Amino acid sequence: MINKTKPFLLSSIAVAIGSYYIGLNANAEPLVAKQPQPNQTILKEKLEAYIKFTKILNLIEHEYVDETNTTALVDKALKGLMSNLDAHSSYMDKKEYKDLNVHTKGEFGGLGISVGMKDGALTVIAPIQDTPAYKAGIKAGDVIIKIDNKATMGMNIDEAVSIMRGKPGSSILLTIVRKKEQKPREIKISRAIIKVQSVFAKIIDGDLLYIQVTSFDQNVVKEVKKALAKNPKAKGIVLDLRNNPGGLLDQAVGLTDLFVDKGVIVSQKGRTKAENITFSAKADKDDVKTPMVALVDGGSASASEIVSGALQDLKRAVVVGEKTFGKGSVQAVIPIGKEEGLRLTVARYYLPSGRSIQAKGVDPDVVVHLGSITNEAGSNGLIKESELDKHLKISDSNNTPKVIQNGLVGKGSSISESDINKDSQLKSAIDILKALIITEGRK
Repeated sequence: MINKTKPFLLSSIAVAIGSYYIGLNANAEPLVAKQPQPNQTILKEKLEAYIKFTKILNLIEHEYVDETNTTALVDKALKGLMSNLDAHSSYMDKKEYKDLNVHTKGEFGGLGISVGMKDGALTVIAPIQDTPAYKAGIKAGDVIIKIDNKATMGMNIDEAVSIMRGKPGSSILLTIVRKKEQKPREIKISRAIIKVQSVFAKIIDGDLLYIQVTSFDQNVVKEVKKALAKNPKAKGIVLDLRNNPGGLLDQAVGLTDLFVDKGVIVSQKGRTKAENITFSAKADKDDVKTPMVALVDGGSASASEIVSGALQDLKRAVVVGEKTFGKGSVQAVIPIGKEEGLRLTVARYYLPSGRSIQAKGVDPDVVVHLGSITNEAGSNGLIKESELDKHLKISDSNNTPKVIQNGLVGKGSSISESDINKDSQLKSAIDILKALIITEGRK
């Protein structure tokens, strides 16, 4: 998403209508006698469309069974107009515009889920880690069919988000349909002020740095830099972008730029030249040599797809996991006055290789589905030393138990082997990373 200020377009519309009227009045006979020029035809079509809209608005105001408010009608019309352009464009009223600005700063009220429209259904793109929705068990791909007792069929995203947000501590009941489950399930969630910690850093096996980025708010690059500075001797890096719904473009570009020193990171192409922008890496004190693996899944969307796709195209990281969500469009936030705005799709993203991720996603280099590793030591039928009676034990004062939280990392500074075995994707990423380290060491 790009925050951008653009002039409101009503002035140009007024000029276009005025020009048409002048041409029609000043040259009435020639216009009848001659075939209209293409620009005149377009102006006429525009004028007819504006007149039609005004007629319908007037009819509703005067004939609808209940008294209506013109401002409310126009707002509803704008919401309908924007939602019919594409799944990510929308008109934001005062509350929604304010909420968006708060959200990008990393703190907002609600449940902690990113949603989108898929085949006309309100679908969870990803829950944000450690939020009420995440803790309640909401998963990427869940289809929300009811919010409390209100069906979501025909509801747009902005309306759904508005209903799900509310007073902290208040409860909401989501009815969801989950893939491979025959019956819908109801999940009760208590709203809370969502304070997102977007970056988590842990140590694996003493010398591997695990960095998890849960969303791309304005703090991501700064926090990842801290993690890298704190662990300068890490032999390998696992960048976990799973269930990351995206966020700010500059943070995605900045994060990628920490690991590459040259080449295009991402480009965007739109209808106007102003939207044709290329973002390239800057030669700086980047970590361009430490072996790296990026973890992705179906909940990895937008900014996280830019990062993983760029690292893949630039041969900087091996991408492991499952195919990503496939959201490759650029939304500009255009203020309308001081308190309202448009979220408008203005371009498409293209990765360094020139490929688009829109509706395609990023295919991992190594496909690994989420699950547990069952083939642990001692489970293959062979006897191990540790299974012998009175086997010699190792004294290790540093062998303290470590925890995993919600299937990923907990509050400790490292992740244990048993916890890694609960996450097949992470286990595979670590194995691949170790192989890269060995390969690099032999060069």
